[in-house]
Amino acid sequence: MALPLLVVSSAWADDAVTIRFRAVVGNEDYACGKSYTGIGTSKSTITPRDFRFYVHNVRLIDSTGKEVPVQLKQDEKWQIDNLALLDFENATGGCGNGTPDTNHQIVGTVPASGNFKGIRFTVGVPFEKNHTDLTTAPSPLNLTALAWVWNAGRKFARLDFSSTGAPRGYAIHLGSTGCTPDDTKTTIPTKCGAPNRPEVEILGFNPLKDFVVADMAALLKDSNVDAAGKMMSGCMSGPETPACKPLFANLGLAIGDQAAQTQTFFRGNTTQLTQAQR
Repeated sequence: MALPLLVVSSAWADDAVTIRFRAVVGNEDYACGKSYTGIGTSKSTITPRDFRFYVHNVRLIDSTGKEVPVQLKQDEKWQIDNLALLDFENATGGCGNGTPDTNHQIVGTVPASGNFKGIRFTVGVPFEKNHTDLTTAPSPLNLTALAWVWNAGRKFARLDFSSTGAPRGYAIHLGSTGCTPDDTKTTIPTKCGAPNRPEVEILGFNPLKDFVVADMAALLKDSNVDAAGKMMSGCMSGPETPACKPLFANLGLAIGDQAAQTQTFFRGNTTQLTQAQR
């Protein structure tokens, strides 16, 4: 007697999901070689040099408020395990430290569970992946432009540009600080006093039609980007660096004696994508 055929209902199958990201400077799309005016407290003109950041632990929020983890597609380039790299520079113009390829999306699956109304994710590299050997790490953790020494780990975000008052360059490199033990630059730490991994929540977000906006103008709105130092200006995540305080406030991070505030760097948007962002 033949056994009955087992039919798996599509209601229980995983759904493919693509979470689109868009980099902007105010109301304009981000592009290497383009200049943007009216930025920061000095209303400066800036020209991009880099715009990349890691995210992990991506979750969608369903109609009941439950978090639904996104299982990332393992593409051996932009995504590994639960981590992805978003990359908006293309090595043209002033973006000489970059790569020609770009990535504006996270691709994965979620359990079929109805409508989604929000998204949460963490910016940065998880601790267990952060302090590892660059030369043996898989992509996208093997990029020298996003690495510090092993003790400090990776740059979670690299947002570089030049400005009217800082033509040599202004760098925003987000990463963990206060990592111990720190006997040498290659000592693998057991903890970091300031992990510096922003938690982002965007409500009213529908992955079928919306996308996540990362706005450099919003990040820089309280910064004097014309405050030039002897070398490259900006913030390397040091708690004693004055330039870091307004940036960390807009990233939703505490720094030094400054408490965490609501992040403003990321937001949701349904504006039509340009051809370059599709």
